[in-house]
Amino acid sequence: MEEKKESILEAKKEIQEKIIPIEKNNNGKVTEEEFFSTLKMIAPGTNLRTALEAALKGGKGALIVVDNDELLPLIDGGFRVNCRFTPQRVAELTKMDGAIVLSKDCKRIDYANVLLTPDSKIKTGETGTRHKAAERTAKQTAGVVIAISEKKHDITLFYKNIRFPIKPTEEVRRKVNENIQLLEKQRELFDSYVDKLNNLELRNYHDIEQSILVIQKGRLIQKISEDLRRFIVELGNEGTLLKTRLKEIISGVDKETNLVIKDYTNLDVKKTRTLLESLSYDEILDAENIMKALAYETLSQKRKTPGWRILSKTLLPEQDIAKLIRAKGSLGEIIYSSAKSYFEVIGEEKANLLKEEVEKIKLNPWQLR
Repeated sequence: MEEKKESILEAKKEIQEKIIPIEKNNNGKVTEEEFFSTLKMIAPGTNLRTALEAALKGGKGALIVVDNDELLPLIDGGFRVNCRFTPQRVAELTKMDGAIVLSKDCKRIDYANVLLTPDSKIKTGETGTRHKAAERTAKQTAGVVIAISEKKHDITLFYKNIRFPIKPTEEVRRKVNENIQLLEKQRELFDSYVDKLNNLELRNYHDIEQSILVIQKGRLIQKISEDLRRFIVELGNEGTLLKTRLKEIISGVDKETNLVIKDYTNLDVKKTRTLLESLSYDEILDAENIMKALAYETLSQKRKTPGWRILSKTLLPEQDIAKLIRAKGSLGEIIYSSAKSYFEVIGEEKANLLKEEVEKIKLNPWQLR
């Protein structure tokens, strides 16, 4: 018990020290896929990112807008350019005070030195004139607007109701590497907790504390990986190898965690998952929150383990696993009964095969990985 408490406290301290929160604005109705697609437009290696960095290096402020069907009424003055997009041309045009308007596919420069006239009644948290115009235009047109600050020397992306600061590539790469290392450590702990749970369940022992540790690590890995995906998208082509590494680290974690939840929750599985997904980093690392999501009043509360997770490691189809659990009631009853006792449930051939697999698992629990 003390060892488990120490593990939780140690993990909590490490997460608080190393996890770097990402600024989020949930007021806008933007899906994750939609926003990731927007980030890819300005990822390192793209022409638009090259243009933005060239403008920033030149020490000039700028306002760049991607055209959409709602933008034209907001454009005042300036002049039509209508030429092929190149980073050099955009960098030169940022020397003017007005905004630059790019085509929808960002392959052409449509206008330059234009004045944006969004509705001044639209709320904005920005202070500078350029950034106020950028935020209001993004909200009013539900489009993409990029503001470059010459004073702060930074780039900010506005998309619908989202404000997202574009960090330097080196900073993003450093954060990704730090969190990849953290994720690797969390995966090692997750696997060790799963091994302990395997041993307990194969001895027909229901341990809610150990299941909580597995779920904590599983949800923590899921949450870190969600944040990492955004960082990796920000890196563009430079994040390809890191994306592959991320997939390797988290492989199987979702499925394993969901099966532990299915075996241990006293609620509907979807409801428990929804409750767990709503928890913050700190809340995940509090065992009481996991216990509540599983609908347990105390850690000493006992119930039989159905065995979905262990039985899913065999060749038995899900519908037959469901039949066995309904017939026998628990994993212990299933793995310690003779094959003949469930001939009528799943048939003689499947029963004999299952019994053979279960005996091998009991002798070598590592096979469950």
